[in-house]
Amino acid sequence: MFTIKTLTTGAAMSLLLISSVVTSGCSDKKDNPDAPVVESKDIDINASNIKSWTNYMVQVSYLLKTDADNLLSAWTTSYNGGRSFAESFKNFSLNEYPSAVSCTEEIIDKMAEIANEVGQAKIGDPYALYIANRREEALYAVESWYSWHSRDDYTNNIYSIRNAYFGSLNGSVTNSSLSSLIKAVNPELDKAVSDAITKAATSIQAIQQPFRNNIPGTPTLNAMEACAELEDLLNNQLKPFAVTLPESDLTKMVALYVDNVVIPTYTALSRNNSLLNEAVKTLAANPNNDNFEKACRAWMTAREPWETSEAFLFGPVDAMGLDPNMDSWPLDQDNIVQILNSGNFDNLNWIDGDDDDKIEAVQSVRGFHTLEFLLFKDGKPRTVNF
Repeated sequence: MFTIKTLTTGAAMSLLLISSVVTSGCSDKKDNPDAPVVESKDIDINASNIKSWTNYMVQVSYLLKTDADNLLSAWTTSYNGGRSFAESFKNFSLNEYPSAVSCTEEIIDKMAEIANEVGQAKIGDPYALYIANRREEALYAVESWYSWHSRDDYTNNIYSIRNAYFGSLNGSVTNSSLSSLIKAVNPELDKAVSDAITKAATSIQAIQQPFRNNIPGTPTLNAMEACAELEDLLNNQLKPFAVTLPESDLTKMVALYVDNVVIPTYTALSRNNSLLNEAVKTLAANPNNDNFEKACRAWMTAREPWETSEAFLFGPVDAMGLDPNMDSWPLDQDNIVQILNSGNFDNLNWIDGDDDDKIEAVQSVRGFHTLEFLLFKDGKPRTVNF
């Protein structure tokens, strides 16, 4: 999730990008006046920082695992000391979701929101900066550029819409899904939505890899347009029609959505982040190129269910601050380097009652993208060459 969503203006994003990317990072200049100044974006592993580097990765991967576990527990075991969010949502016992219609509205709203975010922010912001000749800002506005995984991240965001609509994780349409309910009474609308989802995913995949090296061009414009068309269709055709369906049908759809899509996705997120934490601990115990490659593969695997969950960023993931905890972007690379140099990882946590500025500062030095920065360089696993 882009940290930009917590800011008030596009200018604020630009300032954050400039301060976290263009300015010089920490170095050992103070202790060694003759040492070259290394910008935070260019820092790499060396013999003197390897222990702090791997300890930082262990801390971040543990926090990711903990957040993923807490998110799954909130949906399946207990939320706010009561029964699980899944049961409350399916039984309409939450004040904000008192009926199947209100749940349906939320489901479709979140589908539309991620379509908008992919097209307008994740793809559109780098494009706008690039054509404004703010080239370096454009490059660093591209989410997941350290791993060169941006295009697949965005496609998985669209698949999160597909999964919510089809009621499955594999692209098949299940009985009682939103798609099957719409198809039974309005097959033209169902086809339009299904085709728009496919078009958005296909258009994103048509962008040459990596996106950060291929920002301008027709494929990017096509992907932005396809996402905008999908958002418009979800907001202005699907949602008004879906809320007219019988409450009994929507009740079954909501239960299927939770049981077939949300909980399996969060289960995979919890499991895969546990495996990621283990891979990172193995790397820390024996930092070599093979273990870096294994940890990078584990990061890719752990990230996929997160990206396919972004069509349901409501409930615990929002209320508990877990979205920005796990996926804030852009990063504060300067602060990351300060933490690396100090070896003080206390700044990776925040508590209820902390002000928004402090929470955002903490969230910009943890999560998937901080671990990505520590694991990858120029789309490849970092290497140990000392």
